[in-house]
Amino acid sequence: MKNLNGLRWLGASVIALTLMPMGAIGAANAQENGQIATSLIDDEVVGDIREFLQNDVVQISVNAANRRREGISEAEILELDKKWREEKVSSGEQPLIATALGSPVSSYLLRVQAASGGLYNEIFVMDANGLNVGQSSITSDYWQGDEAKVQKTFDVGIGELFIDEPEFNSQRGIWSAQVNLTLDHDGNAIGAATVEINLTELKRRKELGLI
Repeated sequence: MKNLNGLRWLGASVIALTLMPMGAIGAANAQENGQIATSLIDDEVVGDIREFLQNDVVQISVNAANRRREGISEAEILELDKKWREEKVSSGEQPLIATALGSPVSSYLLRVQAASGGLYNEIFVMDANGLNVGQSSITSDYWQGDEAKVQKTFDVGIGELFIDEPEFNSQRGIWSAQVNLTLDHDGNAIGAATVEINLTELKRRKELGLI
């Protein structure tokens, strides 16, 4: 993945397919095709994401998490991830999830998602270990370090961007794709962020000239 100097990633990292009219796409067709044009995710869209991720609450929270978790072992990371998964399916208390969702950075990301008017499906940020620091909703995992969203961004370095393959949500009737990028502070990589974009809504706005 190339560095974003001049946003040269656009031609190399974006899937060059054409977005089909949503009325023509059924669940079966979605399974056959599996992806649509993430070329919709252009410089402006990525720039907006980078801008809200530069907010002080994100920077301070990720840096604080890195200091707090410095020296954490792999076993401790896996235990936290296990606890998160257990709490997700528990009908009892959920202390880890409650603490995560109640944090200032999670509240901020939730407001950003709500203000997007359906453009952002989910937003979460991770520390240098790939552990969640804040999220707009409950994520499937607490540790993302074993996934491409971290391995192709933070693990590579500053300025990295990775757009995952689009997926079709048959229940909602929309296409979406995750935009993953490295978080940096004062020239140093400090973590990673993932923003799931509603491609169907993005296409609608572009067609109407709203973006």
